[in-house]
Amino acid sequence: MTPLLVLTTVGADYDAVPLARDLVAAHLAACVNVLPGVESIYWWEKQVVQEGEKVLLIKTTDERLHELQTALLARHPYDVPEFVVIRPEQVEARYAAWIGDAVSS
Repeated sequence: MTPLLVLTTVGADYDAVPLARDLVAAHLAACVNVLPGVESIYWWEKQVVQEGEKVLLIKTTDERLHELQTALLARHPYDVPEFVVIRPEQVEARYAAWIGDAVSS
């Protein structure tokens, strides 16, 4: 079992809490942090766009990654959703065990 951190963003006006709760309730994520107040500047449709967003930090494991990706992308509000997987070099053992337990329940 390898703990992973998945990043995605949604619009500032999007209510990410139901999505986060559903991912945790389905044991696809041990925890989802919803970070509001992010200002994003990015290239989209041949122009620079600046918009408010929320960042979701999703804690999961390599075993649940595919199911998490499928569930998240099915409900994601963006045409091109961010789905970035970070494989931490080190995770404290008790925290890693908690993540594993939470997504295997």
